[in-house]
Amino acid sequence: MSSLDMLCSGWYIILASFVLAYLLGSVNTAVIVTWLATGGKKDIRDMGSKNAGFTNVLRSVGKVPAILTIVFDLLKSVIAVLVGGYLFTVVFTGSNDINGIVLIGKYICGFFCILGHSFPVYFHFKGGKGIVTAAGMMLVADWRVFVIILVTFLIVFIFTKIISLASITCACLFPVYTFVMAFFIDYMNFGYPFTYVIVCVIIAALISLFVVLKHSSNIKRLLAGEEKKITAKK
Repeated sequence: MSSLDMLCSGWYIILASFVLAYLLGSVNTAVIVTWLATGGKKDIRDMGSKNAGFTNVLRSVGKVPAILTIVFDLLKSVIAVLVGGYLFTVVFTGSNDINGIVLIGKYICGFFCILGHSFPVYFHFKGGKGIVTAAGMMLVADWRVFVIILVTFLIVFIFTKIISLASITCACLFPVYTFVMAFFIDYMNFGYPFTYVIVCVIIAALISLFVVLKHSSNIKRLLAGEEKKITAKK
């Protein structure tokens, strides 16, 4: 059976993986943690920068809630990508290109998880910017890209102390790093299908564009020299 035939026979499983990834992404940790930390009195989306992400939680609520936000935002993305990869394996078992196809599935499920995080169905479609969720996707889909992105983030942040600048820089470099790994290593050395390279780079570029657009207000403040350096509420 060809990969196309497998897709046609298992399309509902593929669709289910996308829906599940979105629903997992919609569990916005920043909103939940802030609600618990304040005894149900405050919504992180009404505090500080009004973004439902770990940076705003760190500044507005504290270190421990911010750490919990990072951990669970990473975890939900990891689960979404792992489950997506498993379901793609179920559908395409027997395909000669299964490794590349499963990786494509992981990237797509990661993208849907990021969409869920930013537009959560449980919280009126008002969520975060997807940085930590994207990191979780990278960790599972391609740990090599994750390591390079993490090093890039730390270098920019150490020198600037501005999380948004580090995040935007990593977002812009994400498709570049993905192309280098997918083409020069996976395709040229391990024989992965070229379709895998194209799809993964396109998804990485879409995620990059999405994250940058979500940081439009940060970019304006950066250009004006008004973006705040990271400080935490004790």
